[in-house]
Formats: sequence, C-alpha cells, structure tokens
Amino acid sequence: MTEIMRVAIVGLGFMGLTHLKAYRRIPGVEVVAISSNDPRVLAGDLSHIQGNLDTGSETVDISALPRYEDAFDCIRSCEADAVDLCLPTAMHAPAAVEALRRGLHVLVEKPMALDAAECEDMIAEARRAGRILMTAQVLRFFPSYLPLIEAARAGTLGAVRHALFRRRCAAPKWGAWLSDRKTSGGGVFDLLIHDVDMALVCFGMPAAVSAAGHEDLAAGIDMLTGQLHYESGLAVAITGGWHLPSAYPFSMEYTVVGDNAAIEYSSVGRPPHWYGRDRDFDIPLETKDGYQAEIEYFIGCCRAGRAPERCSPESSAAAVRVARLLGEARSKKGEPVPCL
Repeated sequence: MTEIMRVAIVGLGFMGLTHLKAYRRIPGVEVVAISSNDPRVLAGDLSHIQGNLDTGSETVDISALPRYEDAFDCIRSCEADAVDLCLPTAMHAPAAVEALRRGLHVLVEKPMALDAAECEDMIAEARRAGRILMTAQVLRFFPSYLPLIEAARAGTLGAVRHALFRRRCAAPKWGAWLSDRKTSGGGVFDLLIHDVDMALVCFGMPAAVSAAGHEDLAAGIDMLTGQLHYESGLAVAITGGWHLPSAYPFSMEYTVVGDNAAIEYSSVGRPPHWYGRDRDFDIPLETKDGYQAEIEYFIGCCRAGRAPERCSPESSAAAVRVARLLGEARSKKGEPVPCL
C-alpha cells in the first residue's frame, strides 16, 4: 500500500485553489494545511477566487484543514512531507529555502523566482537538503502542448524555420501584487515565462534575444514582442501581455513550421493540428488535466527520490534568465542582448 503523501498548499489564491482541486483527484495524497492572507479564505469562503483560466466550478470544503495567515508559519508548523508554493513571486525563493531547510519537498509556481541569483540559491539549498525542487511549468504537461514538445524532440517537423508563441489577456484584477514589479517581476515576466520556457524546451538556449514593447503596469498595459535568436538562423517570436484592465479574453497559441510539417494550436477554437506535406489532421490529445499531470509527476519524484528531469529546476532557472533578458532587451528597443 502506498504511504500517504502529505502536502501543504502555501498561498490559496487562484493557482493554489487550482492545485487544491487537482490534489483531490490524486489517490494517496492528502492536503494537510493551507495558508492565505485573505480573511475570507481563512473563514472558509473560496467563492470569490478567480483567475484567467476556467478550472472547473467544483466546490471545495477546507473547514477541516489547519489554516495559517502567515506563509512561513505554515511552512514551519505544518505536518507535511511537501509544500506547494503558490505565493507572489518575490516570496518564492525565501519560502522555498525555508521549506527545504526543514526537510520538505517543494513544488513552486512559475516563475521560479524573480531572478537567476534567487533560482541558484533555491537549487543549491535543494541539493544540500537532498529534497525535490520543481517549478510548476504546467505547459510541459498541458495536452495541447505535448504534441509540440514530442515533435520538436523527435525531429519529425524537420529543420524548424519559424516558431511563434503568443499569450495575452486583460490586466488581472484578482491580485494587486501582480501589478507591483517588486513582487511579480512585471506582467510580461509573469505571463510570458510560460512561452519562454516552452521555447527553451523545444529549441534550447538562444545565442541572443531582442525585444520591443511598452510597459505601464499602473495603467494595465504590459506588452512585449521578442525574438530568441539561434546560431542556426532560427528566430523564435514570443509576443503578448496585458491588454488593459478590461474584458479582453485570455488566449494562448503557437505555430511552428519545419521543412517536413507545421504544427499549430490556439486556445480559441483551434485544437492542435498537423499540416504535413501529404496529409493534415487534428492531433489526438491526452485527456488528463495538465495541472493534475504536473502534480502527479512531482509526487512521483518525491516518493521515488528521483530528480524531476522532465521539469528540472535548472531548466526553470534558465527560463527566468531568458525572460529577464527579454525585459532588458525591451528597454533597448530592439537591440540584441547576448545570452551568456
């Protein structure tokens, strides 16, 4: 019989609630504590929690769970084997380091941290503690992105000549911390880290980046059109951001074209589709929810004491470095910035 894995969710906002729902579907896992600085959540009311994705309308009862107002009190006091950190980005590194020092495994929401130095501190602490550290880069587990990852790694597209990743939404209204650069790193950083990570998964580290765009976090505008430049001549475009504090809908998409085929997906009514030289078809997809698949993988790594090679902390740290470089390049208005 599998021993119960005890998990504390530290930060119960939109993503924390999304993770909580996923844990409830995984056998052999028990959520044993939660933390939130929202009095309504501490009182057991989760009805007001919202985000930019529909993750289901199921109700969740947390009345029997120990609840902590302070994240660090939760980490220090909870009787858990692992913590799931769904906190503002500025808290990721200190909370992860505290948990690792206390012998807990750590799943931390993306972005892994605010900068590369914080990421390296987290990785070093995980090595010293001998515990699993993984960042929740959920696109690596999303059914709609798995065919792209598989095609890129298998080489079935042929030499890739063009790649575009796009992600956009209204400026978020569910978390004031997101519009504070010191706590979130900025809207583009928080949002497009997904697409930077996906580009690195598929194509590796670029030689340089360039970008242009506009940032006005107070006004709800944060836009970037960037390129990752590779030695092969490939330029991967990453674009999107916040489109005002409005009703603008969330969407994400990709298009990748190789010598043999193209693959394309949009969350707005276009499932992943393969366009080959001889035939084209909608790609059959896995049915498991990406958040559940991500968490199951993390739990499996914890139980086996196995490094999370499918989503290593080193690769998530690389995404933070490149996303930060894109922000730097935006201020240079298109001038290339080398990736050292």
